[in-house]
Amino acid sequence: MNAALSPDAARTLLMDCLDAAIDAAMPARSLAAHLPARPQGRCIVVGGGKASAAMAAAVEAAWPDVPMTGLVITRYGHAVPTQHVRIIEAAHPVPDAAGLDATQRMLDLVATAVPGDLVLALVSGGGSALLTAPAEGLTLADKQEMNRLLLAAGAPIGLMNRVRPALSRIKGGGLARAVPPGVTLVTLVISDVPGDDLAIIASGPTITTATSTRAEAAAILARFGIEPPPAVAALLAMPERATLAAHQIGEVRLIASPMMALHAARTRAAAHGINVMILGDALEGESREVATVMAGIARSVAENGHPATAPLLLLSGGETSVTMPRAGNVAGGRNTEFCLALALAAEDWAGRTGALWALAADTDGIDGNQDAAGALIDPGSLTRARALGLDPRALLDRHESYRLFDGIGGLIRTGPTNTNVNDFRAVLVMGPDTA
Repeated sequence: MNAALSPDAARTLLMDCLDAAIDAAMPARSLAAHLPARPQGRCIVVGGGKASAAMAAAVEAAWPDVPMTGLVITRYGHAVPTQHVRIIEAAHPVPDAAGLDATQRMLDLVATAVPGDLVLALVSGGGSALLTAPAEGLTLADKQEMNRLLLAAGAPIGLMNRVRPALSRIKGGGLARAVPPGVTLVTLVISDVPGDDLAIIASGPTITTATSTRAEAAAILARFGIEPPPAVAALLAMPERATLAAHQIGEVRLIASPMMALHAARTRAAAHGINVMILGDALEGESREVATVMAGIARSVAENGHPATAPLLLLSGGETSVTMPRAGNVAGGRNTEFCLALALAAEDWAGRTGALWALAADTDGIDGNQDAAGALIDPGSLTRARALGLDPRALLDRHESYRLFDGIGGLIRTGPTNTNVNDFRAVLVMGPDTA
């Protein structure tokens, strides 16, 4: 494409790519092909995550004549209708009593399985907070405080999910160990982590590792300067539990992932006649720092034609983070913060040597704790904000990016999507001859 995109066409392109990424990860689209052989006995459906309710509904639709029962835990607002599998909503990202009670019921249900039954575990992003079974000596309050501390410190989700198994009876293979001997266990996974590490997705409820989880957890807390509650500190100081060789328990099947979503978005962009470069599904770090790097890549595209010539759509995934102040009222998520930081980082050159459009959103529909999935920026975003009396730099420094995009109509509101393949970012670079 050599002609300039109109503002409406640019917005349509970005939103179409987001829609394609989410659609590729929808359980109704991807799950049925990955189901195992039908069981001789019951199908006991369990699991947790932001997509688990939709996954359970997809199982019921694919197997309407299979005797089925079950219980899955999803985030508040993410439930969907089911006939046989009970859907329980609980809190995310900080666990609550509803998740604690439901997790124990899940473990009790799995224990009733007999040979001939199939335990079908449905796992997706968000399961680490939703599947809540504190290790012996810990309370729900201890787990809640650890989640708050890790989030406030800006710990990447991968490292958070290395800490959680050390503090849990269900993570790190705990759910699988509750399955009685002789019972078939199959886990279906929607990945929200770079590289699709099964031990990290929902903290691996059916994956055991040989990692010294207590020592590793203590080292991660020290790295981020986190002082844990006394009961957690005492647990991490205890000798390691006996560990098994690293392996998965039962069979694990990956049904959707961040990279699959990026490829779907690339295909959709090609239908618009735009060239695409996928930068990867593992971009992590502070949202504003990742945005600064992305602005530099975009500038190189616009001014020098490297690593490719404009117009070019840069796609990426991976979860950024925001280190929050320990006090004060904030209004922003990692994706809205990325967009605001990107607009500011590109302001010096965008418009002079090209134009920049961008979208960043969480594919689950919720950016942090806000009611938006993310935001979209265009060449006039900062100008409109300042015309409303908003100071973009000050709002970024106070982590109040939501307020800015709410004011200029730049928020993306999808509602809960019932899937989760992590963050999706699309940056459209238009050169001087196409801007």
